[in-house]
Amino acid sequence: MTIRIPFVDLKIQHQSMKTQLQQAMQAVFEKGDFILGQALKEFETAFAAESGTKYGIGVASGTDAIALGLQACNIGAGDEVILPANTFVATLIGVLRAGAKPVFVDCDPKTALIDLEAAARAITPHTKAIIPVHLYGQMVSPQQLLDFADRYKVLIFEDAAQAHLAERDGYRAGSVGIAAAFSFYPSKNLGAFGDGGILLTKDADVAQKMTRLRNYGASSKYYHTEAGTNSRLDTMQAAVLLEKLPYLPNWNSDRLNIAQQYDAELAPLNRLGIIPMQNQSGTGHVYHLYVIKIDDSCVLERQQIQEQLTAAGIQTGIHYPIPCHLQPAFTDLGYQVGDFPQAEKQAKQILSLPMYPGLSHSQVKEVVAALASILSGEQQQLLCI
Repeated sequence: MTIRIPFVDLKIQHQSMKTQLQQAMQAVFEKGDFILGQALKEFETAFAAESGTKYGIGVASGTDAIALGLQACNIGAGDEVILPANTFVATLIGVLRAGAKPVFVDCDPKTALIDLEAAARAITPHTKAIIPVHLYGQMVSPQQLLDFADRYKVLIFEDAAQAHLAERDGYRAGSVGIAAAFSFYPSKNLGAFGDGGILLTKDADVAQKMTRLRNYGASSKYYHTEAGTNSRLDTMQAAVLLEKLPYLPNWNSDRLNIAQQYDAELAPLNRLGIIPMQNQSGTGHVYHLYVIKIDDSCVLERQQIQEQLTAAGIQTGIHYPIPCHLQPAFTDLGYQVGDFPQAEKQAKQILSLPMYPGLSHSQVKEVVAALASILSGEQQQLLCI
């Protein structure tokens, strides 16, 4: 099978800045400061500033940014942390690695973001923090989060792995809570040439503790004040990210334009059960993913649609097919089928369409035309029965 429209194509952005990236990596090679080097310091400062906060501490992955970040915020054993059931498993793993107890809540059916009313019902005397996951590139409302945190006296720890420079209510992702975790996995809006992550915070104490935790818990060389680990964003990766960072606003703008075209092209298919996830952030949505729902009124199920799109050479994804509370590795948490109906329904209906800077208007039209053809063909067959 020939792939005509990939789900993600990184070659477009990398080819356009190939020389710059090679020069940036060559500079690190020549300087030889591969661990905690100058490019890392520059990137940490630049990304924090672009995100509207003060400190950045680069780590080896987004998962480490969550796990170590929670520890840096003094969240651990005996603390409950509220998080959505509809998220990537890294959010859950981060909470568990910090030693805290994860408390799942359901999601909003229109956006797939955390349901803050459900979160309010989950509050107990042991609740220490809430993790709003800024899913698909759209932030959970900062104003609602701040009101929530003030009312229930809990910390906001943002999972912004999919929301680089996203905006809402006058805030950028990473600037709302006490701290925020980002991932630089290669396919992210800002991606490295491997794994990487960062914790952003406006709190100097959190930043200092995080700096120690990522480097064996050392406050100075060979003097370890905490049981930390080895989780440092490599200087080479930081150099790549630093070179890419100035392009990120334009890449995000391109994603938004693509999403708006998808919205327009898909409008006639809404009556056939193809429903795009709702954008409640306007131009602040950075569309890491463009996600549609195949709802109950559709003549075909998601798997059939995905298989036929694949046969047509169009790659798609599912984010995510199994909610965290139903993952077999975490049955000891005590959750079961039916606990979070919206998250479970989303898992069966959502489909992510191709989305990346450089995806052309003609390609978007081709994706939607293929989808329309699949649905109309099925309808014709039904009429003939």
